[in-house]
Amino acid sequence: MKPKLLVNENFPVPAILKLRQNGIDVLAVQEAMPGASDEAILMHACTTGRWLVTYDRDYGELVYSKACPAPPSILYLRQEPFPPDHAADLVMNLLNNPTDAAGFLVVIGSQTIRRRRLPGIEA
Repeated sequence: MKPKLLVNENFPVPAILKLRQNGIDVLAVQEAMPGASDEAILMHACTTGRWLVTYDRDYGELVYSKACPAPPSILYLRQEPFPPDHAADLVMNLLNNPTDAAGFLVVIGSQTIRRRRLPGIEA
């Protein structure tokens, strides 16, 4: 079973639609909680057990430097010149093996994927 996602406001609508068309449960911040703070979004991901998908690097600072609770996973996509729906392809490729991302901050670039264990998440 694929994890449920919470996509941040900066995630492109065409990518949201593509993920949904592929059967992935996606809650979009711009639809459900527009204008919410990063802390509120992070907390919502934690309490609902959703993986947070974002282009915003501030979530790493919140969980590592400010000791905010971490959701099951954070997928941070690097700002690169992708077509708007390409972000969905990157996320879907990762979701094919969700155990590779569960419990990690995953930084996704065009050529690389880096993982860092989230604090408070057991190996």
